[in-house]
Amino acid sequence: MEEMTIPLCERAEVREMRAANDARAAFARFLASLFLYELTDDQVEAFAAVEPAGDGSTIDEGLAVIREYLRHRHGGTRQELAVDYARVFLGAGSYDRILAPPYESVFTSEERILMQDARDGAVSYYRRGGLDLPADNTTPEDHLGFELQFVAELADRANAAIAADDAGALTEVVDLGRSFFVHHQANWLPAFCDAVDEFAQTDFYRAVATMTRGYVESESAFFAEITELLDLGDAVEEVRPSWAAEGEAAS
Repeated sequence: MEEMTIPLCERAEVREMRAANDARAAFARFLASLFLYELTDDQVEAFAAVEPAGDGSTIDEGLAVIREYLRHRHGGTRQELAVDYARVFLGAGSYDRILAPPYESVFTSEERILMQDARDGAVSYYRRGGLDLPADNTTPEDHLGFELQFVAELADRANAAIAADDAGALTEVVDLGRSFFVHHQANWLPAFCDAVDEFAQTDFYRAVATMTRGYVESESAFFAEITELLDLGDAVEEVRPSWAAEGEAAS
């Protein structure tokens, strides 16, 4: 009982969670940018200067490969990377097979096409979190970049709840993030990374796939630890689109 009177931000384990959330948000936004946009010249130079932490993590492994690849950069490196980005993620120059489009629907639907149930499911999570994409957005909402940005937003909100000493809000947002990870990331990202490995022609984008695998590993570990800390329970309820929930209730 005494522990419950201690403000969240003053509890050691919650301070650790806060630091983890800051790191999660930063890395998710960083990873999102790699899937949403081609690299600029400035980003290429920034990547070349990155020092791997040497912690043996899968993320660090990917960063080390990127640093080595860019150690041999030249005047045409950015263009080389732009071509690989377009080929792997946009399907440029490929007419007979799917490469590695960063959309959940492609990897979770039987038809392997865009705008399937995964897109509707992702939108349901965004709306449950009080978020939505701009009305003029033309990119399917289950793009990995958007999903990662959502993860970063939830991590920020968790820290805001900690700062406000709002245990209820903290539990709610963490539980939503855990559900989103289970039902909209862990279920397809391994297959997506395998596809990137198969089709990428540069070590850079194969290393991005490695870092994405590291993201899945780190998120799994985070939620395993935080589930126990917040006593969330083993059940991970999925947020379903309203039309799907209505159909299930009728049946």
